[in-house]
Amino acid sequence: MSHIVSLIPGDGIGPEVVAATRKIIDASGIKIEWEEVQAGASVFKKGVPSGVPEETIRSIARTRCVLKGPLETPVGFGEKSANVTLRKLFETFANIRPVREFPGVSTPFSGRNLDIVVVRENVEDLYAGIEHMQTPGVAQCLKLISHKGCEKVIRTGFELARSEGRKSVHCATKANIMKLTEGMMKRVFEQVAREYADIRAEHIIIDNCAHQMVKKPEQFEVIITTNMNGDILSDLSSGLIGGLGFAPSANIGSGIAIFEAVHGSAPKYAGQDVANPTAVLLSGVLMLRYLGEIETARMIENAVLATIEEKRTVTKDIPGVQNPVGTRAYAEAVIANFGRKPSRLEARDYRPLRIPPLPQGAVTVKTDSRRTIGCDIFLESAHSPAELGNLLETLAPAYGFKLKMISNRGTQVFPDRGAQTDCVDHWRCRHLSTGDFPKAEALGAYLSALEANGLRWMHIEKLEEINGSPGYTKAQGED
Repeated sequence: MSHIVSLIPGDGIGPEVVAATRKIIDASGIKIEWEEVQAGASVFKKGVPSGVPEETIRSIARTRCVLKGPLETPVGFGEKSANVTLRKLFETFANIRPVREFPGVSTPFSGRNLDIVVVRENVEDLYAGIEHMQTPGVAQCLKLISHKGCEKVIRTGFELARSEGRKSVHCATKANIMKLTEGMMKRVFEQVAREYADIRAEHIIIDNCAHQMVKKPEQFEVIITTNMNGDILSDLSSGLIGGLGFAPSANIGSGIAIFEAVHGSAPKYAGQDVANPTAVLLSGVLMLRYLGEIETARMIENAVLATIEEKRTVTKDIPGVQNPVGTRAYAEAVIANFGRKPSRLEARDYRPLRIPPLPQGAVTVKTDSRRTIGCDIFLESAHSPAELGNLLETLAPAYGFKLKMISNRGTQVFPDRGAQTDCVDHWRCRHLSTGDFPKAEALGAYLSALEANGLRWMHIEKLEEINGSPGYTKAQGED
């Protein structure tokens, strides 16, 4: 079978480590037609703000499979990260980052047979990048978590556990604090887990998870988590087995995948033939598995493990190496070791990963009932809490509202609860409707009245009751 793959050499050391990976895969006998395209720094410099040109987008849309080197996001020009742009353009919703102990790579955790996969939601959360300056001194970033986004990555995590013969899956969240957003991930995890009775499913608080990964990492097999938590936790996991130079990753979507090393472009080493290509090479192994080339993937992975275990022809970043070689010589050594296995920790058995299909369409959660009972109006003001509260209590009734409370950075400051809050000029003013929620015209008239009294409003959030439960959280100290 022949495969077509979009190949992005990347920036810095990218072209060297990608070339080494391509050479090894080609030497395996697999037939791959490489379609080389560009993204990253060189594209930014041509004036393409995204760092991803149209010809690259067309190639990926056609091949549906990408192997890429690290991309640089230059400082001073360009816009968002080209890496993130690629992931989001093609909705690669699951970032899969396996880490495994390497024979011959000494770390404080050597001998504990670490073999962990972090499955990170890849397109939502704070990384949606929706930010606003609320006042000149207060910035906001929206944390968006959807039921559909959670379900896709959670199902992928369970299917990955099955494909690799794993027995347990953890879901790591901060649901004890962010009960609606991080809580969404926990609730969906518990729903989906019922369909995978063959796998032990456990929820763990994210900070405890980080603590346990350093204290007793061998207890984990698969960890599913939200986007920013996953970014941090997966870097931590790579530190357990030797660093980012050994950390591959796969960005999986519906019928499309992007494979890349976790590490950066390391421009100061570019062109010196010293970079370790292991992370990109193992990303290539993940790609071969994705393409159904299971046996070839196993052969290459075993050859990599055997080469590193020997320490005769490895790059200088491998701990304890006496006579390091360059990127090209390391690639030749891996090819020479085709058919060999390390003395321990050989490649594990895999079955093809099944990506579960989900219903299409924007709405995935149906409700029995919902109603709007009020709204939070966010205001900028230099008033004291009492001054602002008294003013709003006077104004609100004429427009169908009653002021319930005012909070500052999440803590109720009006009515006074005795808190010693160091207030800033950003206030959440919670209003409840005195009858049906006012029409848009009445709400607009109230906002105009606020402005007439020197109050600048930034945005409004409706307070929803969904299936009889509050669709909002209380402030600290709010009854």
